[in-house]
Formats: sequence, structure tokens, C-alpha cells
Amino acid sequence: MKVGQKSESTGSARWVGWVTAVLATLMSLFLILPLVGLVWRALSLPGTAVLNQSSLASAILLSLSTTAVSVLLIILLGTPLAYVLARYPLRGKQLLTVFIELPIVMPPVVAGLGLLSVFGRRGLLGLPLAELGITITFSGTAVVLAQLFVASPFYIRAAQSRFAALPPEFEDAAAVDGANRWQIFRHIMLPLSRNGLLAGLILSWARALGEFGATILFAGNLQGTTQTMPLLVYASLERDLRITFITALILLGLAVVAFGVTRWLTGLDAHER
Repeated sequence: MKVGQKSESTGSARWVGWVTAVLATLMSLFLILPLVGLVWRALSLPGTAVLNQSSLASAILLSLSTTAVSVLLIILLGTPLAYVLARYPLRGKQLLTVFIELPIVMPPVVAGLGLLSVFGRRGLLGLPLAELGITITFSGTAVVLAQLFVASPFYIRAAQSRFAALPPEFEDAAAVDGANRWQIFRHIMLPLSRNGLLAGLILSWARALGEFGATILFAGNLQGTTQTMPLLVYASLERDLRITFITALILLGLAVVAFGVTRWLTGLDAHER
């Protein structure tokens, strides 16, 4: 290569490097600055603002209790589904997987409408339940169902991927030794998938904790009954900025912890492989 061509190539590479660095910096600032602004705004609010501690405490308690129930249901119902999708040759499995994972990208308001169409007073199941005197909408049960609908696909997707990554030879060897399906699942599949399952579960919990759109449409925004922390942020936005930003900071802190633990577990899972 001639000296002129080499110099031109070096200059072009340096120009591309600078452009890449500038674009990456702009994108990083766009993603980070709103978080910094949130913390700054919360700390700069006047200390004389009224803080409704009862509404904050009830929203925190409701959020933690409903997400705990949602996580339990996700484990009990999502784990078998993920295992079936990973290990059984079902007809139409790809289409089924698409529908199961659809809530991940579905607009929250559409998810709420879907839940209303099933569990509302005139819904597919809501109508016969209403005749039995059972009402689900605008209740704590509705909050749990909304969280379960939007958050469970994250766990199912992670669990399915982890189960599918395990070599079938493990199960075959255990079967030869006389282990039944439950013993194989409990003593082989679950221990080997533990970190991946926990990572998916924590991600699902964080998604359930931040659920807003489906909840407000399906369960309403009733303090002490259905008002979770995201709904409290919305309800307090015009009457009490201090409680709005404090609640937002709590949600942000929990999200950071959840994401940090998820990344750590994912790293452990990759290292163990």
C-alpha cells in the first residue's frame, strides 16, 4: 500500500471512530439523563411539600403483595408450560409461542381491554362468574391478573430457552437409571436451570411491579384496593409532586436492583455452561 493510500485509510478510520463515539455518546446521554433528572428533581423539591404517607404506604404494600402472588402464579403455571414448550414436539408450537409471548410487545391498554373482554361483567368468563356473585374487575384480583398477563411471558421465555439448552442425554441417562419424569425434572432440570429461571423470574417481577396500563383499565385506580405504585405516580402528578417523585425513586431503585441481580445471575449461568 502506498503512503498516500495508507494515510487516507487511517484518516477515514479515525473519522469513522469519532462519528461512532459521538453517536454512542448521544444515545447514552438520552438514556441516562432522564434517570439523572428524576433523581435531581426529587431531591430539589421543597421540603415543605405535603407528603401523604398513608397513600404511599398502602401503594407500596399493595404492589409488593400483588407482585408476590403474581410471581407465585408465574412459577406454578409458567414453569410447566415452559418445560412443555422446550421438550415436547407439539404441533403448532411456533404459533403457540407467538401468542404466549405477544403480551411482551402488546400495548398495555390493549392488554387491559383483552382482560376486560374475558373477565369483565360481560366478558367470556365474567358473565357466568357474575351470575355466581363473583366480580373480578376493580379488585385486587384484577391487579394480580393484569400483572400475571403482562409479566409471565418474560419468565416463560427465559425458562423455555434454558430448558431447551440442556442436552437430552441428561434426561436419557437418568431414565436409564430408573428415574421417572418428575424425578428427572426435580433433580436434574431444575437444578441445572436454577440461575436462568431466577433471572427470568426477577425480570418478570420487575415488569409486574411497573405495570400501569392494563391495571388502570382492568382494575381501576382505587387507593388501598388497586392503586399500586405506578398508579400512585399518575394519581399524584397534579396534586403532590413530592410523593410522585418519591414513589418514582422507589420504583427506579427496585428496578436497578432487579436488573443488577438479573445480570449477575445471567453471568453465573453463562459461566456454568
